[in-house]
Amino acid sequence: MVEITGLHKNYGRLEVLKGCDLVVARGEVVVICGPSGSGKSTLIKCVNGLEKFDGGSVVVDGIAVGKSNSEMTRLRQRVGMVFQHFELYPHLTVLQNVCLAQIHVLKRDKRKALTKARDLLARVGLPDKESFYPAQLSGGQQQRVAIARALAVDPIAMLFDEPTSALDPEMIGEVLSVMLELAREGMTMMVVTHEMGFARKAADRIVFMDHGSIIETAPTKQFFEAPRAERARLFLSRILSH
Repeated sequence: MVEITGLHKNYGRLEVLKGCDLVVARGEVVVICGPSGSGKSTLIKCVNGLEKFDGGSVVVDGIAVGKSNSEMTRLRQRVGMVFQHFELYPHLTVLQNVCLAQIHVLKRDKRKALTKARDLLARVGLPDKESFYPAQLSGGQQQRVAIARALAVDPIAMLFDEPTSALDPEMIGEVLSVMLELAREGMTMMVVTHEMGFARKAADRIVFMDHGSIIETAPTKQFFEAPRAERARLFLSRILSH
């Protein structure tokens, strides 16, 4: 599904990704964790071409990332992305936000787009919020709308870039529960997060990054009980003690 090979990314003299290799199978849930500045968000943004990379390759469902504009358009129609700060259009209602890409990118009939949007809003627990504007919603509700919007284009995979980091603590659970349900339904997911409780429940594998490199990749149970890398053990001891 996702094949990352020898991925390099530089910002001037700063090497952000240092030859990363990772394969994510169809239906697999992979959580990417590590300290701030380790390259996690950059890695996931390279998967759908939001970040251009300087070396290596990324192939998603047979599509080579960055090779052509037409291929990139096709890729972004097939890979949903949920960001840290929601990225909803403030001047559009919730329903309009979820319909927009369906109508203008997929060229879906407006009636079908509305039906799909309402089904998805019910799925994320917001059937009564379709006429609201983003500013009228809590952060957790906005993020659930963002998930519904990403699902509206029928993606084959979902990317989450720290989807709960901008939320108040009591709102985190409502977003993670939607993500957990997606994982249980077999959606291919790559998730950058510090929510280790979610990782334990949902992830098939954990990828641990530090200083632009993938230090360890392991099945979830093994990673939490007996991480091989000393840096991973230190990270877990700090993050799980809070």
